[in-house]
Amino acid sequence: MALQWLILTYVVAAEVVITLVLTLPYPMLLKKRVVQLVSLILQPAASIVAFAGFQLLDIYWKAEHRLSCSSEVCTATERDRYEKSIYKAQRNVVLCAAGILLYWCIYRICKYNKDLERLEATEKRYKKE
Repeated sequence: MALQWLILTYVVAAEVVITLVLTLPYPMLLKKRVVQLVSLILQPAASIVAFAGFQLLDIYWKAEHRLSCSSEVCTATERDRYEKSIYKAQRNVVLCAAGILLYWCIYRICKYNKDLERLEATEKRYKKE
């Protein structure tokens, strides 16, 4: 079970790095190349949205069917285990939300840069005429 969260953690870390690389100021030629490279990666990387969504559904299902340990019958170990599972679930929800949000940010940054490039080309064409 921990492998899926490890993979999601690495993907989110890679998305953070990509977002930082896209937002750094570069010369225009280098910026265009970086945006083109990331744009090629975006379509196959869209699977992270579905993966994180299914993980969120899994967390929700487990939260609905989790045995609550709020009575006095529970031992201290059971209560600690219950609280630890709640904290892990909260951490995993934040991780899934970060993965989806960062993918959207990368997509919007690439789209913005492509639109800007297209507008610059249109402006050059009109200046030529």
